[in-house]
Amino acid sequence: MRILCGLLGLAALAADGGMDAGRLARIPVRMKEFVDGQKTAGVVTLVARHGQIVAFDAVGYADLEAKTPMRKDTIFRIASLTKPVTCAGIMVLVDAGRISVMDPVEKYLPEFKGQKVTKCTPECAAVAPSRPITIADLMTHTSGLPSGGPTESAGKATLLFEPGTSWKYSNLGYATLGRIIEVVSGKPYDAFLAEKLFVPLGMKDTTFFPSAAQKARVAALYTDKGTTLERAVQREKETLEAKVAAPEGGLFSTAEDMFRFNQMVLNKGTLDGKRALSAAAIELMATSLTGELKTGFAPGVGHGFGYEVVRNGAATVRYNSVGSVVKGGAYRTYEFVDFQKDLVGVLMMQRTNGNGDVSDEINAFLTMAAGAIEK
Repeated sequence: MRILCGLLGLAALAADGGMDAGRLARIPVRMKEFVDGQKTAGVVTLVARHGQIVAFDAVGYADLEAKTPMRKDTIFRIASLTKPVTCAGIMVLVDAGRISVMDPVEKYLPEFKGQKVTKCTPECAAVAPSRPITIADLMTHTSGLPSGGPTESAGKATLLFEPGTSWKYSNLGYATLGRIIEVVSGKPYDAFLAEKLFVPLGMKDTTFFPSAAQKARVAALYTDKGTTLERAVQREKETLEAKVAAPEGGLFSTAEDMFRFNQMVLNKGTLDGKRALSAAAIELMATSLTGELKTGFAPGVGHGFGYEVVRNGAATVRYNSVGSVVKGGAYRTYEFVDFQKDLVGVLMMQRTNGNGDVSDEINAFLTMAAGAIEK
């Protein structure tokens, strides 16, 4: 797989990948319009087809106040793009026969034994659920655990619904997955991911704890105030000084590193001749396992492990094929893998508010990337 453009240039690589270079060149132009409209300080976009990068652009600023230009190697808080990575860590253990996704969480974390669920028939009371929550429930947000809170309280939390019967986005559930990785592997969660994923995949700038040199490359974080952008100083400080590796959303990374992870997913578990996960593990991660439940933050998606999965025509209006996997982060980072089109896309920016999964920036990126395919 050719990651670097080499001497061919992106235009030649675009043609080689069956893409129209002129149409791909419109993507940074459109992103610059969002910068000029004070909707974001800066954006990095990356498109890859048939395993090679065909468009890679940075527009605007990594730091508006300092007028630091956005660069292709700028580092971003990727927020919930961390979740598919956490699930990949779980699937490493599944591949090794150490755990099953059907296992009850209490098998590894005894504090989950005796958990209760709220039922109102007609009076409300906390009763034993019909079955314990499983590892798969955690990964698909169908466990019934509440949205957030301290990890150590997860086992004592009263479930919001019977496991597997509804969908509720739960950062607490993903924090629990990180703890399962630690218990089963005997290693710190972040060290396990580095050993099994980041190092073999060449994700050199992906970390929970940026070094001093990496911190200098981290983009500033802003909040949209309608007509201006306001620096989110306190949130910046909290993320950069985090002491705990948060499985639900604590990673820092670059567009190229996240391309490498998602290209591995598209390749059914391999990258540059190295296998990180089995093809069966990727197939399970990329399968909608939530039936007809209303899930996700965009229409027409179900939920697999970490990713949302495009399952019907309601989600194809952005030119994603049925079966594509997508994931958005709280700071408007976004990634997609379109298996039918052999296409990977990554968008990175740093803005705190609004539903990034259906933002104008992401809608434009998705449609323009897929719309550049010629053959």
